[in-house]
Amino acid sequence: MNFETLMAFFGRHPMLSLALAGLTVAIVYTEIARLFRGYKALKPAGLTELVNQEGALVIDLSAIADFEKGHIAGSRNVIPSQFDPQSKLLAGAKQSPVVLVCRNGMASDSAARKLKKAGFERVYWLEGGTAAWEAAGLPLVKGRN
Repeated sequence: MNFETLMAFFGRHPMLSLALAGLTVAIVYTEIARLFRGYKALKPAGLTELVNQEGALVIDLSAIADFEKGHIAGSRNVIPSQFDPQSKLLAGAKQSPVVLVCRNGMASDSAARKLKKAGFERVYWLEGGTAAWEAAGLPLVKGRN
């Protein structure tokens, strides 16, 4: 394929060309925003390493019933509607690593944004949530603790 063939395609298919350009801009914007958002996504292995080496505080934002069905050992449950960066649970953790977890990674991403805005320095979220944790073959603890 050469440049002339590509230009001929664009001329014959203007709507497809605009759609391609729009999608390319959206992908580039999303990736740049991800780089500058100030908090990082972790895979399950990265979370394990952060907890074992640095004693990261793990906050699980699942509903109470879901938390009791299975959660990461040592995690603390806070339902999203009660999540507050100024809570006493988070009071001493502004410089410590804080990892947010939920069932699929969506609520934890939003909460990570709140923590970063509140001045927390080391904020992470488990990409894919506890579903990714379980898919990696790592154990979940049942019950309240």
